[in-house]
Amino acid sequence: MSTLILVRHGQSVWNAENRFTGWVDVDLSEKGILEAQKSGQLIKNLNINIDFFYTSFLKRAIKTLTTILQENALELKFNTSWELNERHYGSLTGLNKEETKKKIGEEQFKKYRRSWDVQPPPMSENDTNHDLFSPLNPSIPVGQIPFTESLKDTYNRVIPYYKKEIQKHINESKNVLISAHGNSLRALCKHLFNISNKKISELEIPTGNPLIIEIDNNQKVLKYYYLDDTRAKTIIFNQ
Repeated sequence: MSTLILVRHGQSVWNAENRFTGWVDVDLSEKGILEAQKSGQLIKNLNINIDFFYTSFLKRAIKTLTTILQENALELKFNTSWELNERHYGSLTGLNKEETKKKIGEEQFKKYRRSWDVQPPPMSENDTNHDLFSPLNPSIPVGQIPFTESLKDTYNRVIPYYKKEIQKHINESKNVLISAHGNSLRALCKHLFNISNKKISELEIPTGNPLIIEIDNNQKVLKYYYLDDTRAKTIIFNQ
């Protein structure tokens, strides 16, 4: 059996400002730093050995992971991958969510935010937000950086990476921690919990609250729970 720990990064500066963040490389807010520290403390209380650590190219996820490692007195050794990045929100990037909802209407807003396969309009090539992307992006293969994504698009990069790079450790009964983002983790949970295209819209991942998933060597989920009961969200399974 293997323990997979999923942690959505602590609150970011743009989370606090209620803005669409996506691939913009914003930092953690003060609250987000505290959430990351709390995550590390909760994980320490599990008293288990974690063998591998993964995160995205974005500093809010990287800083959350490094904080967790520091709280557990562990070496700052981990794998980074752009495939674990947050969903790209296209031309919505940087916009205030409440103002955007008022402008385009609640129905279209929900489609952009929560539907399985609806993309927001693409980000233009001269959008200044490109300059705010991760400094690690030059290592991404040419033509792979998107201009917008649906959750389905995010799934189609997260899951192949998971199957190629992470699943082998699960098969070997190793314990793995992934520090990533709301939508990249929603995509992974869709795969792990066999959530339908329709029901995935209802899944929310709270910031800075480790989700523990126990998996056998046949990739069957045996048990799952959040470490902080007071901030847990409903986990949808096989629906």
